[in-house]
Amino acid sequence: MAFVPPLEPSSDRSPLAGARLRRRLTLEDAAKQAKLTPEEVSWLETGRLYRFPSSESATLALLLYSTSLEIDRREARELAGLPVPPRPLDRNPARRIATLAAALAVVVAIGAAFTVVPGAASRDSEGGGATKPEKLPPTWKVSVDVLNGSGSIVYTRRVADRITALAYTVRSVRRADRFDYPETAVYFEPGGARLAERLAKQLGVAVKPLPGGKNPRRLVVVVGPERAVSSGL
Repeated sequence: MAFVPPLEPSSDRSPLAGARLRRRLTLEDAAKQAKLTPEEVSWLETGRLYRFPSSESATLALLLYSTSLEIDRREARELAGLPVPPRPLDRNPARRIATLAAALAVVVAIGAAFTVVPGAASRDSEGGGATKPEKLPPTWKVSVDVLNGSGSIVYTRRVADRITALAYTVRSVRRADRFDYPETAVYFEPGGARLAERLAKQLGVAVKPLPGGKNPRRLVVVVGPERAVSSGL
């Protein structure tokens, strides 16, 4: 007789696995929803964070996974075995909506503060305040290819981890066309100079243009010798 198997065994279930199964998600479905691999989700649920390339990568993966499952503060405390606070706003939906709207306004204000172009305020003061500060897109909307230009893939991955920690979308980490680049630099396609300057300032490296391209939101970081960006990282 055919039967429908359960999603997963229920014994020795981790808190994260329990949260996933309460949402009736398989490991593969949850991984797709969080844009992680099934292996990464398994590492998170079994506490094998050492399998990630770095602690920053593990932290970001955990953040992506818990956010995709929409685990709120109450559920997080419940999963951790901590006392769960009461729900004072449940009795007043209007107050709850107002509180959420205020929180959203704060988040938008913070995001706007971090996307102001460096030096824009000084340019406004020189021009009499007629020009508004230019805003850049958030970092997660900028894709970055990290290339090994010095021969050290270990150091290249460290730089890629640093860029990922800044919330950029790292598309690939691979070797460059050669290993004799003298310094680390951020390369940009036409129209992407401002975005390149922002990332270069965060890393403490140089900025250089690419000879071509059509995507201003694509950056290329060629990693040179480690000493070249030791102060920036």
